[in-house]
Amino acid sequence: MLEKKQARPQADAIEQIEAYIRKNALQPNDRLPGEREMCEMWNVSRTTLRSAIHRMTEEGKLYSQKGSGTYVAQPRMERNLRDMKSTSEQIRGTGHIPGTRVLYADVIECTRYLSHKLHLPLGHKLFFLKRLRLMDGAPYMLDLSYVDYDCCPGIENISFHEESLYAELKRFGVQMAEGHETIGITYATEEESQYLQVDEETYLFYLTSTSVDTDGKIFEFSKSVARPDKVRFTNTLHRRADPEQKGSNEL
Repeated sequence: MLEKKQARPQADAIEQIEAYIRKNALQPNDRLPGEREMCEMWNVSRTTLRSAIHRMTEEGKLYSQKGSGTYVAQPRMERNLRDMKSTSEQIRGTGHIPGTRVLYADVIECTRYLSHKLHLPLGHKLFFLKRLRLMDGAPYMLDLSYVDYDCCPGIENISFHEESLYAELKRFGVQMAEGHETIGITYATEEESQYLQVDEETYLFYLTSTSVDTDGKIFEFSKSVARPDKVRFTNTLHRRADPEQKGSNEL
């Protein structure tokens, strides 16, 4: 009961901020009034206001800059976990501009960990591609891909600053049939914080995936960390077909 009473002022403050943004037609990167002014406008305490701003920042609706103030955030890119389109295709589909910085691209040997993930022997050759993914010029995801080199000899000579990994693999005759993806939460390491331009220990989405070709063989394993203020993940559920009914219904 006490938790509900405490949560209500925060919810009211969030509603006031959202109403102010709509009423004043604020756009992404527009600045909100100062904290003291907002507290006086809506008769809320500084603690309640900061709690509301913190919540909206976690949800990717606002962002703050030290010594400057609080701003309206860019809408997050929405990525459907069931969609097998490339990252660049998904970004373009939401109206944002994709970009890539290649941090590493070369042939390495399979470690014990990667051997388990790819079902390949220790020392087997892999193509390792490490990329910083950009959206509208800002970093939002660090992506590490490990590909069975037998599928694509010579791929390390291709520039992936503009080319899609899956598009290039297609030219080698590798066709993705299905993928298995898991998502969780992690905290930014020193390296990840530098690349993604966030504070160390900031929480990030953590994704791992395996890609399977039309022969049922795993050809890629990937790991990614993504900023939750830049992207959100969705999933479309379908009701299983009733044996006595035809078709299926989307939930």
